[in-house]
Formats: sequence, structure tokens, C-alpha cells
Amino acid sequence: MGVKVAKFGGSSVADKFQIEKLSEIVKSDKDRRYIIVSAPGKRFDKDTKITDILYLCHTHREHNFPYNQLLQVVEDRFTATAANLDTKVNISKEFDTIRENLENGCTPDYIASRGEYLSALLTADFLGYDFVDTQELILFADNGKLLEEETNKAIKECLAKHEYAVLPGFYGSYKSSGNVKTFSRGGSDITGSVVARAIGADVYENWTDVSGFLMADPHVVDNPRRIDRISYKELRELSYMGASVLHEDAIYPVRVANIPINIRNTNFPQDYGTMITAEPEDMGDGDVITGIAGKKDFTVIALYKHMMSTERGFVRRILAILEDFDCNFEHIPSGIDTVSVVISNSSIKGRLDEMVDAFRKQLEPDGIECFENMALIATVGHGMNRRKGVSAKLFSALADANVNLRMIEQGSSEINIIVGVENKDFETAIRAIYNAFA
Repeated sequence: MGVKVAKFGGSSVADKFQIEKLSEIVKSDKDRRYIIVSAPGKRFDKDTKITDILYLCHTHREHNFPYNQLLQVVEDRFTATAANLDTKVNISKEFDTIRENLENGCTPDYIASRGEYLSALLTADFLGYDFVDTQELILFADNGKLLEEETNKAIKECLAKHEYAVLPGFYGSYKSSGNVKTFSRGGSDITGSVVARAIGADVYENWTDVSGFLMADPHVVDNPRRIDRISYKELRELSYMGASVLHEDAIYPVRVANIPINIRNTNFPQDYGTMITAEPEDMGDGDVITGIAGKKDFTVIALYKHMMSTERGFVRRILAILEDFDCNFEHIPSGIDTVSVVISNSSIKGRLDEMVDAFRKQLEPDGIECFENMALIATVGHGMNRRKGVSAKLFSALADANVNLRMIEQGSSEINIIVGVENKDFETAIRAIYNAFA
């Protein structure tokens, strides 16, 4: 018998009906032995996620505003789910503890984690599985860094005592104090990945409300093709550029352990979904790219200086200036006498004029230009580095769509081509690239 770790997102535990679907999925395969759950998500478009309400409760308590009505909304939702599933979990007692801790000044991490905690309690009871709290298993240093070796050991030793168990995602604790420490939002994906690595799972299943990755954003491209198989490296490129099915940090733990990830749809469990593996898919004759992703709102600062290539430390000084502004860069394409710095507008924080002035004073360029309201689009695929004419096909498609290119960069791995276009051309460019290769 193999071992599968299955993580179910907020939409998969949103109410009684979703948890019943979860149960059917879990019980259909005895290899699904360790189940990770998120806090309940939205039941309909204008609904509110449980975690958001819990954070709001803490904010109200912190500023001495009434919070009981907000917390009652959360309690009522869990009470209804528990009753509808006919579980034996004492929700009222759990919320007595939560209220007491709120009054005593609990941390925002503690209150936010209660959504996952209660979700796991209910799911475990309904499945008839053991409940295992991750608070004492996933350990963090005081600086917030995950203690990987100690976490692996704690999970492995604990789960060896449980053949089947449900664990809450999203949180662990500081090793020094035992206080709850959460991952960033989307952290239940990370919990599932960490558990899968610790026990050496055969597969890490990530159940959500989509049937895997799509070649492009369905809000931009009508009915894009599903990606059946993708490599970790391709996924990293697409995730970085905005593809948002799986939390980026959830890739690393299973990647180092060479454990495949299967993205599945709770509402359509018959769909195979997308399999993420160490090795790329063997592309067919007609397939060249795996996916397309992009993000808007970048600024490109282009510097020109005669004989730049002979001036030692020029790029180092650019990076030092960015560091002085506490600003991250996305890309630095360069030529013999030119170098461009691509920066997210959110990182610039309205200080572009100050930054340009610092470049002028410290670097003394012969010319400097700024291109604002830029978008970056990455076309990714292992098939690209073995095919002639891929770049020509991509650029021709953009030209035919009347999209002006402001920047072109190909990664050293040769599995992606990044182009910079104006924000207004973003959707047009993605559709043009997709239609050229899909």
C-alpha cells in the first residue's frame, strides 16, 4: 500500500456538502491516509472567508471595538456544519476557549489559525480519522524561519502512530515558546507539502476548485487548454509570473524530496487534473509551450553609458542603489552599453523620481529613460529549447496583433521567453501568444 497526502482547500470544506464530497474522495482510495484541511472558504461569490472574519475579530479586540457579533458569525457557521454532519465536536466549548484567549490578548496568528483547527476537528470526526494538531509538529525559529529538520522529525515520529489522520493546515508554533505561528496566506498548501516530505509520501494531492493548471488565465483566454503534466521548473516560472493555483512555497518541500504533486478538483474528482513532476513532459510533435502567465504594473529604468562594459562595478552600484531604497528588482536585461532594471511598481512605492536622481548622481549615465505602466509576460515550456523558430513565431504573433515590444529576455535555462509590453496591451498579447501555440 502506498501513502498519499491529500490537502483540501477552503472551497472543499466550505460547508456540509463540500465535506461530504471530501469524504467520498478520501474513502475511495485507502492510500489517502493523511488529510490536510484549510479553514472554510466562500460558499458563494459574496460570502466571506472564515479566516478573514477571524482576523477582523482580533483587530476589533485590539482596538477595543466590539467583536462578539463577528465571532458569533464564525461560531454559527461551524455549529451549523457540525450539526448537519452529525459530528460529536463540542463547538460551543471550543468557542468558549477562543473567547477567553481573545480577552487575554492572544496573537493574530492564534485567532487566524482557529479556522483550520476547527475545520480539521470536524473533518476528522466525520471521517472517523484521528485528529492530529500541527501546532507541536511544525516548528519555527524565533525569526519565523521554518525549522525543517526538527519539523520533519516531529511529523514523522507522530504520524507513525496514526494510520489515518486529519491535520489542520496553515500553522505550527515557535519552538521556543510554543505559541502559534502561521505561514503566509495560502499556507495550508505548504503544510501539505511539508507533511508529504516528512513521511516520504508517494504523491501529494492538492484538491481545490479547479481541475489543474490551465495554459493561460481563463479570464483572458476563452477555454484555455489544461496542462496535463508540468515540471517543477516550469511551474516555478509560471507561479512567479502570476499563475495562482498553487502557493509558490508549497513547491519546494516536495521538489527536494522528488514527490509528485497532483492538482485535483473536489467538485469533479473524475478529472485527472495536472501532475507536477521533476521531469518535464515529453512534448509531442505539435506541442512547444507549457503555459503563459504574466503580471502588470512594472517600471523599466533604462540606462545608457558609453563603454559601460569596461566600467567595473557598474551593475553592482545599480544594485546598491536599489538596496538603499529597499527595492527589489525583477529582471536586469543588458547590452554592451545599456542596462535596464525592471521593478514592480509596488516595490517603488512612489519614489521613482528619487531613484532616478540617485542613478544620475551615482552612475553618471549618458542617458536614462523610464517606461512606466509596463507588463511582463512569460511563455514557458521545455519544448522551446529544442525547436527552431519559437521566438520568431512568438514575435510574429505579437506583431500581427499590433503589440509593441518594449523588452525581450530569454532565461539561461532556455525554457522561457519574457516580453515586456504596455499594460494596455497585456490581454491582447497573451491571447496572441496562446493562439499562436495552442
